[in-house]
Amino acid sequence: MADWAPIAKEYDPLKAGSIDGTDEEPHDRAIWRAMLARYVPNKGVTGDPHLTLFVARLNLQTTEEKLKEVFSRYGDIRKICLVRDLVTGFSKGYAFIEYKEERALLKAHRDANRLVIDQHEIFVDFELERTLKGWIPRRLGGGFGGKKESGQLRFGGRDRPFRKPINLPNMKNDFYGEGSSEKRNWSREGTRDWRTRDRDHERSRDKRWPERERSWAWGDSERERDSKEERSRGRERKDRDR
Repeated sequence: MADWAPIAKEYDPLKAGSIDGTDEEPHDRAIWRAMLARYVPNKGVTGDPHLTLFVARLNLQTTEEKLKEVFSRYGDIRKICLVRDLVTGFSKGYAFIEYKEERALLKAHRDANRLVIDQHEIFVDFELERTLKGWIPRRLGGGFGGKKESGQLRFGGRDRPFRKPINLPNMKNDFYGEGSSEKRNWSREGTRDWRTRDRDHERSRDKRWPERERSWAWGDSERERDSKEERSRGRERKDRDR
């Protein structure tokens, strides 16, 4: 648990299929496929893998020219490879972009993710096929993608990192062991505090009532005195008029 990290440093299909990387048995068939696969990265791929970005979730109408226009803002591009179907020639929705400098690569990785191109929010990450040890692509049951509907979610990547594991033994000890008595004491003390607060509030309220009655009585006496003065003034006016 000491070496836990939200992003996988080495690809393990079993861990990638777990939300926190602690599963011990595969929960879907795709993980079995990935564990049994003997995948070797394509040797025909050229370029520096440490200067290459993986761009996915592209609009199928997006072209190489559009990608060059967008990603050239971050630095000089050496090569763009938009992956297409060998038979139809249509785009598969992902591409690889190689930069000339690492500074441009890091800037694009930071700023271009979730960028909207041709009404599609794209996903940008480093190339993993040649840089992450043990990498298995999605078509063989690996990868870091997947949809909730298919039940083949993969974790440990940028889009869906691992969640921090929960230490279950400690939680059980705290809940069923000595911690429970402490919680009970706290709850009892809490009820006592509420009771004392209610009592104090009632006492203070009882103390305030006589003061309010006095103020009301004083207000009534003042009003009576004012009304008497007005009456006496009215009588004096009538006597003068006579």
